[in-house]
Amino acid sequence: STQSTGWTNFIVYSSLVLIAVQFAYMEKTETNESPTHKKVSISQIVKAEEKQEGDGAFVKRSIGIYSNRNIDPFLMLDEFFVSPPAGFPSHPHRGFETVTYMLDGKFTHKDNKGHEGTIGPGDVQWMTAGRGIIHSEMPGTSGVNHGLQLWVNLPAKDKMIEPVYQDLLNKDIPVYEKDGVRVKVIAGECYGVTSPVFTRIPINYLHVTLKSSSSFTKSSLEGLAGFVYILKGEGVFGASSTKAGIGQLLVLGEGDTFTATTESEVDFVLCAGKPIREPVVSYGPFVMNTRGEIEQAIA
Repeated sequence: STQSTGWTNFIVYSSLVLIAVQFAYMEKTETNESPTHKKVSISQIVKAEEKQEGDGAFVKRSIGIYSNRNIDPFLMLDEFFVSPPAGFPSHPHRGFETVTYMLDGKFTHKDNKGHEGTIGPGDVQWMTAGRGIIHSEMPGTSGVNHGLQLWVNLPAKDKMIEPVYQDLLNKDIPVYEKDGVRVKVIAGECYGVTSPVFTRIPINYLHVTLKSSSSFTKSSLEGLAGFVYILKGEGVFGASSTKAGIGQLLVLGEGDTFTATTESEVDFVLCAGKPIREPVVSYGPFVMNTRGEIEQAIA
C-alpha cells in the first residue's frame, strides 16, 4: 500500500542518516584522539575571616561568610587553631556531613550514640550527621591543634538517614607522588589513585603539595563546583594564571581541567563536588530544605 511504502522509504532514509552520522562521528574521533580540555577559571578570590567559635576556639572561615555563603554542595570551611581549654563542647547537627582533617595535633570526638575516638596528624573523620547527632570535639594535646573542617550538604533523600562515621588514619589514605607533586586523595580520584571513602554525591577532596617549579593538573571537573584553599606558600592557579597565597580561597569557575604551578612551594586543598541544586534552609548546626524541617529539628 501507499502507507507501507511511505514507512519503508522513511526507514531507509533514517538508516542512511544514522550511517552518515556514525561515519562522521568515527571520522571526528579518529582525527581528535586527544579531546580539547577547557581550563578551569577562577571566579572569585575570598580572604578567610577570623572568628571565635565554640568555647573560645579560633578559626579562619572562608565558606559560610557574607561574601561567600556557600559553594553547592559545600556549606562551610574552617581552618581551626585550638588550644586547651578552648574547644567545641557538646552541640547538635542534622542534615549534612562534617569532614575533619587534622594537620597538626589531635582532636577527640564523643557523641550521644556512644562513639568516641581521637584523630591525629593526617587523619580524617567523615561524619554523616543525617537525622541528628549530639557530639563534642575537643583538643587532644596541650599545644595548638590545627586542621580543617568542611561541611558538605546532603540531598533531601539522605538528610534523615542514621548517623554514620568513616574514620581514616593517615597511613590508610592513598597518596600520589612524582616530579615534585604530592597528592593525598582524601575523597575521589586523582592521577589514577582512588580514595576508599564513600560519598553520597561525587566529591573530590585532594591535599596537594607542590615543590619548587612543579605543576599539578586535575581533569574531569566538568559539571562540578568547588574551591582551592591555600594552607602554605603561594602559587599560580587556573586558566587566567591567578596568583594567590596562604589564607585565600579560590572559587572554581567553568571548565573541566584545573592547573596549578609554583616557583617556590605551595600547599593547598582542592575540593570539587556535584551541586545538589535543592533549597538550603539553615539554622546554626541544622541544614534542611524547608523552614518546617528546621522547626522540627529545634523542637
